[in-house]
Amino acid sequence: MTRKIDYAIGGLVGFFAGVAAIPTAYAVGVHAPLVLLALPWVGAVCIVAGVWLGGLLSRWMPVFAQLARFAAVGILNTAIDFGVLNLVSRALGITAGFILGGVNIPGFAVAVVNSYFWNKLWVFRDHRQDQPVMSDFPTFFAVTLVGVGINSGLVILLTTYLPILSGLAPSARLNLAKIVATMATLIWNFLGYKLVVFRRSSPTA
Repeated sequence: MTRKIDYAIGGLVGFFAGVAAIPTAYAVGVHAPLVLLALPWVGAVCIVAGVWLGGLLSRWMPVFAQLARFAAVGILNTAIDFGVLNLVSRALGITAGFILGGVNIPGFAVAVVNSYFWNKLWVFRDHRQDQPVMSDFPTFFAVTLVGVGINSGLVILLTTYLPILSGLAPSARLNLAKIVATMATLIWNFLGYKLVVFRRSSPTA
């Protein structure tokens, strides 16, 4: 079920995602100040629209409202992940190779902590008063750790060992590989969080 407050939260999530997306946009060649400054507002509008669409589709299948919230949080996490990756990659001058797996981890780690709180409190609405707020974090971290392996492994594979992306510029190759890795990881995470981590939470809470 989509509540009125979900639209406000969605707008906030989208705004933060737009802010976090600025380093990535800059890295791929978007340098116009007005465009960069518009990203947070565009993000807010898009996420609110997504939450609305999820609520509309939930009339036929309730899980769509939850999927819309998960997608919103996923976009924020992705923006954070990409943003930190591009900042660290630019600072160290590393865009390929096995060491890129290590460069990929800081952004993923920041996104994981952010993801836990948004998923627990908003996406899956796990508000159990008898449990500490961090009680599910070990299981959440275990599921996400597998996601780290999937994410970093695909980034390394696509930037270093697969010739199909070799014709692209290093920055473009890195971000395209990251998109593929992120899509695979999002599918894994949603199933893991819903079926394992937050399975005890009520969908109508």
